[in-house]
Amino acid sequence: MQIGMIGLGRMGASMVTRLLRGGHECVVHDEAPEGIARLVALGATGAASLQQFVDSLRAPRAVWLMVPAAAVDDLLAQLTPLLRSGDIVVDGGNSHYHDDLRRAAALAASGIAHVDVGTSGGVAGLERGYCLMIGGENEPVQQLAALFATLAPGVDTAAPTPGRRAGSSSADRGWLHCGPHGAGHFVKMVHNGIEYGVMAAYAEGLNILHRADAGRLEHAVDAETTPLRRPEHYQYTLDLPEIAELWRRGSVIGSWLLDLTATALAADPALAGYEGRVSDSGEGRWTVQAAIDEAVPAPVLSAALYARFDSRGGADFADRVQSAMRHEFGGHVEKAADGSPRRT
Repeated sequence: MQIGMIGLGRMGASMVTRLLRGGHECVVHDEAPEGIARLVALGATGAASLQQFVDSLRAPRAVWLMVPAAAVDDLLAQLTPLLRSGDIVVDGGNSHYHDDLRRAAALAASGIAHVDVGTSGGVAGLERGYCLMIGGENEPVQQLAALFATLAPGVDTAAPTPGRRAGSSSADRGWLHCGPHGAGHFVKMVHNGIEYGVMAAYAEGLNILHRADAGRLEHAVDAETTPLRRPEHYQYTLDLPEIAELWRRGSVIGSWLLDLTATALAADPALAGYEGRVSDSGEGRWTVQAAIDEAVPAPVLSAALYARFDSRGGADFADRVQSAMRHEFGGHVEKAADGSPRRT
């Protein structure tokens, strides 16, 4: 099948490579010429402009966008006038599902189908395959089924679920038509919200293990410091890379995220190459907002999102407010990072 891909970053380029390996014909476009050239060398057809890109595709065209959510509207404003009735636009990025509803309606007015595909797999998706969560009308989704089947991991990547009839849907192959417009990105949104919570749980647990030698450390003895009452209970110097490796085998908390964590710890046990400023690309926020709109409690996912804000200094002013209040009501002198009193 022929597909056009716009956006050849980490995900887009790997997806094109996987599609080429699967025998599909790919036309590619990106703002960076070197990204186009790398895929042309693998057999793709390169297009330096959107007009050349569209002209290189046979009607009815299938165009897959793998660009940041913030760039989709501007791209569609340039692309849509070049397309024709019967064409399909796939948004495989992390767009908000509200935007899918708006864009689908706008494209439908020109006879163009919109399909939203939440794509999970990261940089390893080239070899492992991509989990695809799909929203849109049935006909265009089915027209693209061969592409989804090539990009997805396939049935052999996980053991059958006991009690489930094998082959009852495409889910056991790694892709699923989840519902109408926006459903794919809605499912991916919640997927990423869960990801925030799982990552935070691993991080907090490993941090507790990291500080299990607290009883061996010197602690300030003053009115501003809560004493460690039983230092003999915290005398462990634990090998976190080995513990992560241990948990990968037979543990109930085993997962691909744990596999990746073990890899990172094996390379750098102190994780000194990171500053700990954790970004969020929007899906966690949207998940929490959906929980609020639905009146569904999501304390773990909310806390994980707020922890990311905190990691980037989002609580700095609030923390200063608390220090100021403690100083004002009790004369408490704030400590500097090295533990010495800070003069105000």
